[in-house]
Amino acid sequence: MESRLFEKLVSIRRRLHQIPELGFNEFKTAALLQAQLEEWQIPVEHVASTGLIGTLTKGEGPTVMLRADMDALPVQEPSDVPYRSLTDGAMHACGHDLHMTILLGAAALLRDADFQGTVKLVFQPSEEGNLRSPEKGKSGGQLIVESGKLAGVRAALGLHVHPLLPVGRLGYTNGEFMANVGNFSILVEGKGGHPGAMRHVIDPIAIAARLITAAQSLVGEQPDPPTAVLAITHVETQARPSFNVIPSTVLLQGSLRAFSKDFYHELVDKMRALFADLESQFGCRISLDFSAYYPSLLNDAGVHETLSPVHEQIFGRENVRDGHAYLIGEDFSFYSRIMPAQFYFLGAKTEQNDTFFLHHPQVTFNEDCIKYGAPLLADGAVRLLQTLSA
Repeated sequence: MESRLFEKLVSIRRRLHQIPELGFNEFKTAALLQAQLEEWQIPVEHVASTGLIGTLTKGEGPTVMLRADMDALPVQEPSDVPYRSLTDGAMHACGHDLHMTILLGAAALLRDADFQGTVKLVFQPSEEGNLRSPEKGKSGGQLIVESGKLAGVRAALGLHVHPLLPVGRLGYTNGEFMANVGNFSILVEGKGGHPGAMRHVIDPIAIAARLITAAQSLVGEQPDPPTAVLAITHVETQARPSFNVIPSTVLLQGSLRAFSKDFYHELVDKMRALFADLESQFGCRISLDFSAYYPSLLNDAGVHETLSPVHEQIFGRENVRDGHAYLIGEDFSFYSRIMPAQFYFLGAKTEQNDTFFLHHPQVTFNEDCIKYGAPLLADGAVRLLQTLSA
């Protein structure tokens, strides 16, 4: 990558870092991206509220897509770098500012590349969740898939910066690379009252305590690293704290994660059976609501093999590492469920960070990863087009 383009991309990345926006509110972000694509005379259309799709077509041929996510996290940035977040309570703590920058870099490289076909440049809103979704329960990736804008696309390629993987390394796992993930709420409804009159009380706190212990045991003994987890992440009584009043309700929230789709749904069934048993024992009511679901991300071994010459040219064979699956959610999974796809971890480690992973307020990313990520996407798209045309 020539130094002038790299410097321009670093400038864009730092501007994006300064204006983090939460899912489906990426208005300034989308405007910046659209202006740059139009400056390069790349046609742009809007999709899924704040999302964008740029289209590069040269001659006749198949269509492939490259994807970057746009949203930030509700995290306060403690950094004192000159380009730190200017938005109170929001930060690009998952590296999506780099993902967008890398995809813009790929667009710039593809403008000058020789290929036959079409590359869709998908800038996707709201990968991190669906709280502000225009359609309840659906993330940006799911909405784009359902929009019909990807009709005819034959393959998808994406990446995620990894803050603990050295720059110049590429990580992958074929098959199920990331987990089936569901976010849930559990409402335990009992009968409140005075602690000294327990005969007339159905204590939702005591029931919730049993529920938490029993629910976490449903996943069974796990290997290291685990293949499934059921975590209760928040508990509240929905009442003012009091020494002598038992509340009527307790709200629990949490996350269910499993690599196997079958095991994920088996765990959901076990949760419902457990709650029915507790209802029967204590005369309470327990409701379970899932507010989000991401299927597991499927990496296609054939796509990975097709891209092997690209890996070797950019990273060197020794720096492309087969790793392990992660119990994290990623809505690139929606693309991977409708077409052959490959999603990589791109090394972005800085010298000062040996500890902090994605979503931590002190995480840092090395901008030199742009030099590897942009060619990976651009050359990968060209290689896919050539293979699909053969």
